[in-house]
Amino acid sequence: MILTVCLSPCIDVNIEVDSLSVGMNHKIISKRTFFTGKGINVSIGLARLGVPAFVTGFMYEDNGRLFEQELHREGLNYKFVWSRGRVRENYKFVDHKSMLTEFDDVSPEITQQKQEDLINFVAETAPSCEAVFIAGGLARGMTADYYKKLLQVVPAGVVKVVDSEGDRLRYALECGVDLVKPNAEELERTLGIRIKNRETALEGALTLVGMGAKKVLLSLGKEGAIITDGNRHYYCKTHNVAMNSTVAAGDAMVAAAMSALVRGADLQTILKCGVAAGTAAVTQPDTISFTKDKYDEIFSSLFIKEI
Repeated sequence: MILTVCLSPCIDVNIEVDSLSVGMNHKIISKRTFFTGKGINVSIGLARLGVPAFVTGFMYEDNGRLFEQELHREGLNYKFVWSRGRVRENYKFVDHKSMLTEFDDVSPEITQQKQEDLINFVAETAPSCEAVFIAGGLARGMTADYYKKLLQVVPAGVVKVVDSEGDRLRYALECGVDLVKPNAEELERTLGIRIKNRETALEGALTLVGMGAKKVLLSLGKEGAIITDGNRHYYCKTHNVAMNSTVAAGDAMVAAAMSALVRGADLQTILKCGVAAGTAAVTQPDTISFTKDKYDEIFSSLFIKEI
């Protein structure tokens, strides 16, 4: 079983409008709502691949029960640390020019006691798991070293996977992490660099290896992805597919890569699994994950190149 820790659940509301102008009245053309969060999305991806997963993390009393419906639908087990307040809601508006305007909310405060409750639950549950995945932003009242506190209670021998950036990632790497999966923008912000091409992307990934990551899976969006363990480096170009959604494509990538990692797969297979899932996810317009059939179709046609 893989334990996924969702630190920052959110409700993503994607709205299509004809135009978007400040101070004007607008009519909605279409509206889609996703009950999401990296830990939740990764568990859904794992379930689509037939890998047992368990979701934990923080949840809020006012509208958090809506997430339970989604998890039941996916057949996932879960146990949240419940807190007062309302799950943050992010709004994404797309107009007829395909311009995206976003409004991101902030999670309500998590008390010190609730933070301790989650650490204790991870400490109790992690020893019976093959891997622990941690991701998500920090609510009010939390500091970046919370990632380190969580990872410190995960026993040696349990695979540790993190999807984060900045100080959160730096603290996580102090514990030694088996796999990290930043995207290019997150890597740039974390290291204060500019990724201009595949060579500079690899240099950035190798920097994370030097900071404590055993493997780095770097997503380059439509340009594919790179994986390295510091000694061998591989690149995989994604297929050109109809992009119907970018919701949780990165989470699909890390779910498939992690499922391969816990099976003991080599670097090339981990990369291929991740790219197949991320590509499959963007073809799905009304879901936060991918179908197994689409994943298998794309996986079978991908090629890996050593760099």
